[in-house]
Amino acid sequence: MMIFPNIHYLLGIKFIMNTEPCQLTATEAFNLISSGSLSSVDLVTSCLNQISKTENIINAWEYLNADNVMAQSVKCDQIYKAGKKIGPLHGIPVGLKDIIDTESMPTHYGTTIFNNHQPKVDAKIVKLLKASGAIIMGKTVTTEFAFFQPSKTSNPHSFERTPGGSSSGSAAAVAANHVPLSVGTQTNGSVIRPASFCGVHGFKPSNGFISRLGVLQTSQTLDQIGCFGRSISDVMLISDIMGLERQSAKRRFSYQSLNKSSNLSVSPKFAWLDLPFYDRLKWSAREGLTSIIESLGDNIKKINKVDQLYKLTAVHTKIYEYEIYENQNNFCEKNWDQISDTLKLMIIRGSKVSKNEYSDALAMRSSAQDFFADFFTEFDAIVAPSAAGEAPFLKELSTGDPIFCTLWTLAGLPSVNLPILYGLNKMPIGVQLIGKVGQDESLLKTANWLQQFLANEANIKGK
Repeated sequence: MMIFPNIHYLLGIKFIMNTEPCQLTATEAFNLISSGSLSSVDLVTSCLNQISKTENIINAWEYLNADNVMAQSVKCDQIYKAGKKIGPLHGIPVGLKDIIDTESMPTHYGTTIFNNHQPKVDAKIVKLLKASGAIIMGKTVTTEFAFFQPSKTSNPHSFERTPGGSSSGSAAAVAANHVPLSVGTQTNGSVIRPASFCGVHGFKPSNGFISRLGVLQTSQTLDQIGCFGRSISDVMLISDIMGLERQSAKRRFSYQSLNKSSNLSVSPKFAWLDLPFYDRLKWSAREGLTSIIESLGDNIKKINKVDQLYKLTAVHTKIYEYEIYENQNNFCEKNWDQISDTLKLMIIRGSKVSKNEYSDALAMRSSAQDFFADFFTEFDAIVAPSAAGEAPFLKELSTGDPIFCTLWTLAGLPSVNLPILYGLNKMPIGVQLIGKVGQDESLLKTANWLQQFLANEANIKGK
C-alpha cells in the first residue's frame, strides 16, 4: 500500500559532489543532523522523492504513508531545535520487513490473507528503534510468510532480476536510496543473499542477540533478526540499538571506534572451507573469491576435507520443516486454498518429521555449535560466498540458492555481506564473513579491515 501526498517541502542543503541526502549513509546523515547541517525534514523529503521516482518499478514497499513520515521528521527537528537530547538514530528513516509488528501500520506477513491485520503493539525492536529517534518509514515487501515464494519486488540494479528473498523489499529499499537503513530477518539466507544481490551491506548478528518478540515466528530455533545499510558502521549502529536490552555492557558495540580497525596491530586470520556445494558457484563469484584469497596470502588458510559439514544442511532442513509445521500448520490448514504450492509442500514435509528426528537434528545442531566454538579459537573469520553469483532473473521464479548461508545460520554464527565484487553483467556479488558466536563487534571490525585491505591492494595494482 502506497500513500503519497503532494510534497511541498524543499531541500535546504547541497552536498559536495552533488550527493543527495537520500544517498548518505546513516552515520553520515546523523553526523550532519546532529551538527545542524541537515534537517530530518530534508533527509526524509529526499528519500520520499527518490521513492516516488522508482517505486513503481522496484516495488520495495508494502506500506508507506508519506504524511505520517513527514510528521515524524518535523517532530524530530522540533526536538533538536529545542536543544533536547537526541538518540543515535535521531531523524534517520528505517524500513521494516513486513513480518514485524507495528501498532500504527498494518502487518501483512507477505500474504493477502492478512490484508486487514493491524497489530495492537509494536515489536520489541520497533520500540527500541523509536526510542533511539529513528523514523519508521514503512513496511517493506517480503515473501509469503518469509519463505521461498518470490515477491513482487525487483532488483534496483536490474529490474528484470530478483532482489533475493525473503527480505526482498528491505534490501532493495536501501540499494535504491529509499532509506539508509532497513531491518530484515534470516532463517536460512534471507539477509545475506538479498544484500549480495542488491549490493549493500547486510548483517545477521549472533542468534539471540536481538529480540524476536513481535516478529512472525516460523522457526524458534533458526529465525534471526538482521539489517541492511550502506556501510559497516551503519549495520553496527542499528544492530547495537536493536540488541540493546539483550546485551551486557561488555557486548555493546563501539561503532565510533570502527575506523581504527583498519590499523589493527595484528592482521586477522581467515579461513576458507572448501565445501562440496561450492561447485554451485558461478564463474564470476568463483573468480572474485579466488582473487581475494590470493590477495590475503598467508593471512588465510584453506581447509579441505570438511565434507561432514555438508550434512548439516539436511539438519537445518529437518529443523525448519518441523518447526514451521508446528508454528503455522493450524493457520495454513484453515487457509489452504490461499497459500502457495511451495508453502504447502513445506507444511506437508514438516508433518512427516517425527519428534525423534527433530530431537536428533537439534542435537546435531548443538554439536555444530561446539565445533565452531573450537574452530574460532584459531581464526577470526571464515571467508565464504554470500550467494552463487549474480541475482537470478525474475522469470526464473527463484529468489536464489540460500545454501551458502545455511551452515552459519544453523549454528547461529554472526555473518556479514560485503558488497565488493561484480559479475560479468555488472551486477553485485557479495563476499560473506562469518565469526564466532558472541563476537559480533570483532567480526565487523575484521570485515572493515578486509575492505580497507582490498581497497589498498586495488590501488596498488592500479598504479
